[in-house]
Amino acid sequence: MTELAPINPKPFLRELIDRQIVVALKFNKTQYRGTLVSTDNYFNVQLRGAEEFIDGTSRGVLGDVFVRCNNVLWIGEAEPEQATEQATEQAAEQTTAPVLAATTAPESAVESQE
Repeated sequence: MTELAPINPKPFLRELIDRQIVVALKFNKTQYRGTLVSTDNYFNVQLRGAEEFIDGTSRGVLGDVFVRCNNVLWIGEAEPEQATEQATEQAAEQTTAPVLAATTAPESAVESQE
């Protein structure tokens, strides 16, 4: 059986400043993912470039967010694939739109080329 070692939360949060984190709230299966800007002695957190997820589905990028301590269920470092996955999805959306438009040309345009 694996034992969990206790972690002092203040140094843990200080180490996460300027890193991508996930903040899970107590209610509505809500999570915020963004860069930790600051925290205080009450464990209030300020995020930059925060994206809101409800039940695992992205609800959009909110920008700067302040989360009050009594709403927080847990805080953890975002896995590297979560941060890169968001950037990859945004890049894919931007590059596939012109390709889809080019591949779905009207039949009249195809006939006129023949």
